[in-house]
Amino acid sequence: MVEEKQDGLPPRGRPRRGPGELEASVLAALVGAPGPVTAGWVRERIDPALAYTTVVTTLTRLHGKQAVVRRREGRSYRWSAVVDAAGLAARRMHQVLNNESDRGAVLSRFVAELPPDDERSLRLKLGTTKSAGTGS
Repeated sequence: MVEEKQDGLPPRGRPRRGPGELEASVLAALVGAPGPVTAGWVRERIDPALAYTTVVTTLTRLHGKQAVVRRREGRSYRWSAVVDAAGLAARRMHQVLNNESDRGAVLSRFVAELPPDDERSLRLKLGTTKSAGTGS
């Protein structure tokens, strides 16, 4: 865990990233890359002040989530995105559902708690209307 100073900033004076922000930045850089790229290339695109090892660790975690692929080149790797940020979020949602015994209840609660615009968007994607769907 990063130790904070009294001003609420990490010791190096930069604001703390929110959960998943670094992964999202790394993935966005890979999606926009001209082809397989090195961790150094990613680092230069997202934040040259980041430690190289931080970028490699993030890429390795994304590889573990099957969001990126890597190809050995010499002593390092070249990385490519398999999914974009939306695809990664969808994978996380699938993982949550896969860990629940009553998927239907989880999905029902999820939809019931969506803001109206998100619910409308989801229903359009599914090809249903409110009256044809749950009867709500």
